[in-house]
Amino acid sequence: MREFSALQADDVYELICERSGRPGRSLVLTSNRSPADWYSLFPNAVVGESVLDRVVNSSHHLLVDGKSYRPTRRPGRRA
Repeated sequence: MREFSALQADDVYELICERSGRPGRSLVLTSNRSPADWYSLFPNAVVGESVLDRVVNSSHHLLVDGKSYRPTRRPGRRA
């Protein structure tokens, strides 16, 4: 993930607000960063805090830790 522009951050905020706290509306987020590292991605700290508050406090977290399988699965490599 890279830093969001102000417009991108606002779009993420609107999406999270629309989906959070409403029955039957799910959202799956994946990242290669921990949520604590997300704050620096938002140019507006208030928007970042609001997004993370909704995501972190009302979600199920799955941490996948270990070696990546991707290097052995690249196209052109033998199985």
